Amino acid sequence: MPDATGTSLLRYAEVQWFYARQMQQLDLGKAGPWARTFTEDAVFDVPTLPEPVRGRAGLVAAVERAHARLAEAGERHRHFMGMVDVLERADGTLDVRSYTTVYASVAGGVSRVHRVCVCEDVLVRVDGELRVAHRKVTRDDLP
Repeated sequence: MPDATGTSLLRYAEVQWFYARQMQQLDLGKAGPWARTFTEDAVFDVPTLPEPVRGRAGLVAAVERAHARLAEAGERHRHFMGMVDVLERADGTLDVRSYTTVYASVAGGVSRVHRVCVCEDVLVRVDGELRVAHRKVTRDDLP
């Protein structure tokens, strides 16, 4: 049954499942599988990078660099996406806005909130699977 936005509960559950898998891959440093959750020509616009990353090869390189830096620092990050709002366009494209909290943990230390962000995605279907075509992340602590 669709809600007031026209998005079905089944579609909403599919989006939640997609993000659960995607964020697990990111946090585990699985750069290739994570990048494959994006379209070939995806744009990843995040304020921690000097310019948007374009394409899967760039995504893989960015995740590998970040994961190496975290490993060197003995730190782990865990991304939690919540308050997910899904709006379905007539063509099946999904506009998704969510709040993302990134937790940082140092082995033997305490966990802390590293960042609080808003994630705005455009999800499309490629061969029947959801893929991110465009991701824009904004941080709550930046002007």
